[in-house]
Amino acid sequence: MFKKIFSALLCIALLLCMAACGTTDTNSEASSDSASNNEVAPVKYVNPLTGVQDIEQEEVTYRRPVAVMINNINIAQKVQTGLSQADIVYETEVEGGITRLLAVYQDITKVEKFGTVRSARYPYVDLAMGHSAIYVHHGQDNTYCAPHLKDTQAFTLGENNAGERIKNGLAIEHTLYGDGAKLWNWFGKKTKFDLDLDAVRTWQDFTKEDESLTLESVATKVSVPFSGSYNSVFKYDAANQKYVRYFKNTERLDYYTNKNECFKNVFVLITDITNYPDGYHRKVALQSGKGWYCVNGSYMPILWSKGEASDSFKFTDTNGNQIKVNQGNSWVCIAKKGINVTFE
Repeated sequence: MFKKIFSALLCIALLLCMAACGTTDTNSEASSDSASNNEVAPVKYVNPLTGVQDIEQEEVTYRRPVAVMINNINIAQKVQTGLSQADIVYETEVEGGITRLLAVYQDITKVEKFGTVRSARYPYVDLAMGHSAIYVHHGQDNTYCAPHLKDTQAFTLGENNAGERIKNGLAIEHTLYGDGAKLWNWFGKKTKFDLDLDAVRTWQDFTKEDESLTLESVATKVSVPFSGSYNSVFKYDAANQKYVRYFKNTERLDYYTNKNECFKNVFVLITDITNYPDGYHRKVALQSGKGWYCVNGSYMPILWSKGEASDSFKFTDTNGNQIKVNQGNSWVCIAKKGINVTFE
């Protein structure tokens, strides 16, 4: 009898043990599945030029930005590429009533192709220096700009380094493109440039991620007539909450991606622009002035200042209080006094 009772108890114990083991295995699988379904997203860091948390490696936030001189003559606008990937684009006058662009990138390695690249001009050196950026160009104005290039670290892009001439139906001077990863790799191996900053330099006082600015007046279309033949226009796209770039009435599309060029912020800065003594090259005053800030289909008047070549832009309201700038990329127009900037 005792043996029967003992055997029965032993069977029950074994069954309980097996059940416990089965439960453990099931929980382990469930725990594993749960871990795989709830993977921790990789940490991203704030881009100091845009305020957007989209930088994958913290070390990139300490890098010197790269500022590239982009061809903006009318016929070459249709073969531009890489502008929408820029964190900031500056536009101002050069000779003959045309404008040229300076595209500034915090992480140039993410830009597969940029261009076309043209020669340097004096005010763009100051704009690059305001970001402690490496200034990339192809050639320069030898009278006024060449001496100023010695004040910074500049790089001549060419076919013998990270540049490439690509046929696009235009004359050869409109065909030079660069590869961002190759360029940064070239800097690391072939130059004596300082590639890192001692501290992160945030361009503006950016809003937080859950903030969205709406300003005083409506600006769903902004027109900036730099000259009689050069009118940059930005139309607000409410669907993606950015301004789309136009030249006069023509929407500008990236030559390689065929996507439109969108920017969260548009600044229009007014200043004195005159000729240098040669009567040809343009001298752009970058000390201070008035202007406007546009975002989310609205705008407000602002005051701006820069000062020294190595200083960055500061933006305030008309009472001198520093303004908030919405997270995102920016297009900065620097235009001469007396033009008729319009907002619709």
